[in-house]
Amino acid sequence: MRYLIISDIHANAVALETVLEAAAVQGFDEVWCLGDIVGYGPDPNECVEKVRDVATVVLAGNHDWAALGKLDVNDFNPEARQAVEWTQEQLTDESRAYLLQLPPRVDAVAELFTLAHGSPRHPIWEYILYPSTASENFEHFETPFCLVGHTHQAVLFRRDPVDGAVQALMPALEYPLPLHRAAEQGVRLIINPGSVGQPRDGDPRASFAIYDAAQGVFTYYRVSYHIEETQERMRAVGLPERLITRLEYGW
Repeated sequence: MRYLIISDIHANAVALETVLEAAAVQGFDEVWCLGDIVGYGPDPNECVEKVRDVATVVLAGNHDWAALGKLDVNDFNPEARQAVEWTQEQLTDESRAYLLQLPPRVDAVAELFTLAHGSPRHPIWEYILYPSTASENFEHFETPFCLVGHTHQAVLFRRDPVDGAVQALMPALEYPLPLHRAAEQGVRLIINPGSVGQPRDGDPRASFAIYDAAQGVFTYYRVSYHIEETQERMRAVGLPERLITRLEYGW
């Protein structure tokens, strides 16, 4: 089995469709989505419908919960809050019902993985940006590997099986990482596939990953999409200019 892993779509249907097309070239059997289907972008219902149609394991993210009224919008910055409030007005009853039943964390997926939107410790809201935070979170899941999103940054956190030291590693694109070998050696990883709809690691291309269970490898990919089309859609519905501009820079 080959699993396409996506996260933080943020209502960017152009990026999502481009990722699905690029991943189809590589080949995949199932889709795992790590949350934040909506928020920031102009296509919330379209993205919910597409994820519902293609994904087998789907998590809720903080923007999904905010759009449902399950989080206080005052906890968001002004631009994000404006986008949340606009999204709340756009969601159909069907989209709301779908988002409401999504969990923020799932354990023992394909035996090796824990899936959480933010972190295994605090699945909805905690950001794993630094090795220190990752180190604490390794105590909150039992599988060899944990997949997270939320930060919009493609990164791996590796815990050494001997001394427990944790380091952040930048993934090499299209280089198969031997996960099964790592598990055999006692290496544990927290893996972030990056963001489909709003990358924040300095690369504006949409990010995704594929786990090949038969080969035991995990591979990162990036793909360019028509950012201008998403920006035009955002301007047409009056979303904040800062959210529109940042798509060009991947930050």
